Amino acid sequence: MSATAQTATPTHSPDRLRPVRIWLYVVAALVLTMVIVGGATRLTESGLSITSWKPVSGVIPPLSDADWQAEFEAYQQIPQGQQNAWMGIEDFKGIFWWEWAHRFLGRVLGFAFAIPFVIFLVQRRFTWNLALPLAGLFVLGGFQGLLGWWMVSSGLSQLTSVSQYRLAAHLFAASLLFIALIWVARRLRPLPDPAPVPSPAGWPVVVLLLLILLQIVAGAFVAGLDAGMGYNTWPLMDGALIPSGLDVMQPGWKNWFENALTVQFNHRNLAYLLTAYAIGLVVWRARKTGVSGVHGWLPRIAVLIVVQVVLGILTLVTMVPISLALGHQALAFMLAGATIAYLADSTPRRD
Repeated sequence: MSATAQTATPTHSPDRLRPVRIWLYVVAALVLTMVIVGGATRLTESGLSITSWKPVSGVIPPLSDADWQAEFEAYQQIPQGQQNAWMGIEDFKGIFWWEWAHRFLGRVLGFAFAIPFVIFLVQRRFTWNLALPLAGLFVLGGFQGLLGWWMVSSGLSQLTSVSQYRLAAHLFAASLLFIALIWVARRLRPLPDPAPVPSPAGWPVVVLLLLILLQIVAGAFVAGLDAGMGYNTWPLMDGALIPSGLDVMQPGWKNWFENALTVQFNHRNLAYLLTAYAIGLVVWRARKTGVSGVHGWLPRIAVLIVVQVVLGILTLVTMVPISLALGHQALAFMLAGATIAYLADSTPRRD
């Protein structure tokens, strides 16, 4: 974070960084789009439809009947394909396109980052103090691609779906990339002269961000286990506030990650904790310094959290329709983005 704080130099007008900020926001929007398409890929059980990783040639989809037949036969060799023996080639095409679109967006994202980065570097729109952290973001994006294939490979030999552990790692890495892009973009905004010294948001908002990220990971485990397809009542779960069967697996820690009942129970209660914590933060900040200026982010974040909880409940009780589920996932990332923007805006800078 300190490396991105010193972004402007005396020879560079702050206006020179406006294209860089727009570029970073566009890349962040592409990351969010990838998350949404990835969510649709998971919900339609399409993630294992492409059984090989071809970073270059894989950009070209099957163009002939023979190509489609080869892809279909490769799918039929894996456990999920054998489980879906009823599937014909037209059904296969329906799931193939989701996974292909997800991978294609990943390639687009790489070019959308790399090409403007080189152009801006040649134009000397930013210094090496900023170029190095941005290059780190590019590496993080490439690592995200590797994580994606690592996730897919978990379902090619023994499992009939991807590992929920690897799915959670993949989504968590995407969330880190997303908030890092937002952080850097916000830190590149020009400051007025003289620049006011904001009241820092402080560690309570850092805790809020960590809770949001934890909830995103918990949601990944819900998705990975299809835990949202059961216990579709609220506020009771299996007829009780605290259902029985939360600790049936041994060793006990497995329940947190492999017991669908426990995973959904944890996701619900993290939502309650997040809501209470956010509302408490608003009250605390209002009494301490008020919620005007930069701290106006906080009540907006609290409202988004309440909306997110309502959307999560609707997604659950309606048996996880794709539209609501994708909205729920996208709003989680928007919440993380709003929270990191609040932290970036309230952290003093030396420009």
